[in-house]
Amino acid sequence: MKEQATTDGESPAPLPPPPAAPKSRRRLPILIGTVVLAIAAAVIIYYIRFIDPYESTDDAFIEGHVTIVSPRVPGPVVRLLVQDNQEVKEGELLLEIDPRDYETKLAQTRADLAAARSRLEQAKAQLAVDEAKAAQQLAAVTAAEAEARRAGADLQRYQSVESRAVSRTQLDLERTQAESTAASLEVAREQAKAAAAQVGLSRAKIETAAAGVQQAGAKMEQAQLDVSYTKVAAPVDGRVTRRSVEKGAYAQTGESLLALVPTNVWVVANFKETQLTYMRPGQPARIRVDAFPKRDFKGKVDSLQAGTGAQFSLLPPENAVGNYVKVVQRVPVKIVFDEPLDPQMDIAPGMSVEPEVKVK
Repeated sequence: MKEQATTDGESPAPLPPPPAAPKSRRRLPILIGTVVLAIAAAVIIYYIRFIDPYESTDDAFIEGHVTIVSPRVPGPVVRLLVQDNQEVKEGELLLEIDPRDYETKLAQTRADLAAARSRLEQAKAQLAVDEAKAAQQLAAVTAAEAEARRAGADLQRYQSVESRAVSRTQLDLERTQAESTAASLEVAREQAKAAAAQVGLSRAKIETAAAGVQQAGAKMEQAQLDVSYTKVAAPVDGRVTRRSVEKGAYAQTGESLLALVPTNVWVVANFKETQLTYMRPGQPARIRVDAFPKRDFKGKVDSLQAGTGAQFSLLPPENAVGNYVKVVQRVPVKIVFDEPLDPQMDIAPGMSVEPEVKVK
C-alpha cells in the first residue's frame, strides 16, 4: 500500500520495522538437534554395552543323554513295573523277562561243571596210579640190571676157568642165563618207558580235564548272567519316556523297550561361523527357554564342536564338484547351566531356547 502524500508537500514518513521473531522459535532447532544427538548417543552407548558384546541365536535346543533301555536276553515280559513319565532311580527294577528257561540252563551248566570236576579228580587219581606203576617199573629195571650183572659175572668166571674143570654143558647154561637176564633187562627198560609215557598221558588228561572244568565254569557263569539279565534295571536316574513294551510282549535282544531322560541337560546352540570370532569356552551366557519366557537362566560356554553341523550330517556336502554357492555354516556350541534346574519346570531335550553369549 502506497504511502499518502501530505498536503504541504513534505516527504512521506517511513514505515515502522517488522516485529522481531520470538526467542523460543530460534531455540527450537537447537533443541531438536540436541535431542537427536542425545538419542543417537544413547543408541550408540546401548549398542556398545548391550548389543555389540553379545552373540545370540534362535537355532538352539535343549540336549541330554537319552539312555535307551534294551534287554540282553530274549523272552516274554512277565512283569512291568513302570509307567510313562515315571521318575526312576539307578538300579530300580523296570521289568522282568520270564527266567524259567534260563534257570533250567543254569541248572544244566551246574551239573556239567560237577561232572567236569569229577573227571578232573579221576584224572588226578589215575596219574597217582600211573606214577606208582612207573616207580615200580623203575625198580624192576634196577633188579633186572642187578640180575644181568650177576649172570654176566658168572659167565665170565666160568669162561676164565680151564675147560677141564667146567663142563661144556655148564658153560652153555651160564651163557644162556646171561642172555636171558640181558633180555629181561631190556624188557624191564621198555616197560619203564611205557610207564613213563603213561604218566605223561595222565598229566595231559589232567590238563584236559582242568580245561573242561574252566569251560564248564565259564558256561555256568554265562548262564548266571543270563538269569540276572532277565531283570532289567534302570542304568541311570531319569524319567521313563517312549515306553513301547507291555506285559506279555516278547522282547528281543537289543530291542528298544523304553528311554530314560536324565535331569542333567545342556544347550546345543548352532551359531553362524561369523559369530564365533570372539567366542571362547567359559564365557557367560543367558538362556531363555521358550516354554518359560519369563525366566532367564545363567550358563556358560562349555565347548565348540570341531566341525560344522553340515560336515557331520548323513550326507556331507561335496564342494569339489558342481556349482559352488557359499553358504554361511553353523557350528554347534555346547552351553551348560550354571544353576541347578527346578525339576518342576520339566526342561527336557528337544525344547527350543535362545541363548545369548557375552563375547566381549
